[in-house]
Amino acid sequence: MSIQARRERERAEREKLIVTAARELVETEGWDAVTTRRLAEEVEYSQPVLYSHFKGKDAIMAAVALEGFADLATELRAAAPSGLAAVATAYTSFAERRPALYDAMFSQAVDLPFASPATPAALHAGFDALSDAIRPHVGDDDLGLLTETFWAALHGLATLTRGGRLPRDAHDERLTILLSRFTT
Repeated sequence: MSIQARRERERAEREKLIVTAARELVETEGWDAVTTRRLAEEVEYSQPVLYSHFKGKDAIMAAVALEGFADLATELRAAAPSGLAAVATAYTSFAERRPALYDAMFSQAVDLPFASPATPAALHAGFDALSDAIRPHVGDDDLGLLTETFWAALHGLATLTRGGRLPRDAHDERLTILLSRFTT
């Protein structure tokens, strides 16, 4: 192994360590606890080392969000063989179980391009998983637009329920109503 290859591997390992530490901090204490100073302490590197990997907290948040999109896509794909209802449940369950990660993905201001040629693969993977689940129900509708609408509905249900705007005890019934509109 060349020195350059070793350095690149070590750099990738440090970057992964930083993102993992940020994810752990945010899940236990929220985004306010994630600062470059705190992360530097957690990973036992100096702040300049963190800045050599990320421009700041926003870039770290974007890296965390990308990992979240990859995780969500994996969960949606795992649910897909059981049908659209299982995919919808997997989506809303992900939002409920991983609130800070979900916020990084969908609520925080992150510098990630959505719906463009520059959209990262992890974002496409989640959307494609939803699209594949919707495809059998598309009828005469545009698959992309129907997927966006379904996604928006799931996001709205997840966000409003998590925020206490919708009573949690009726979540399953709401999801059933939504699914009935997409599957009939």
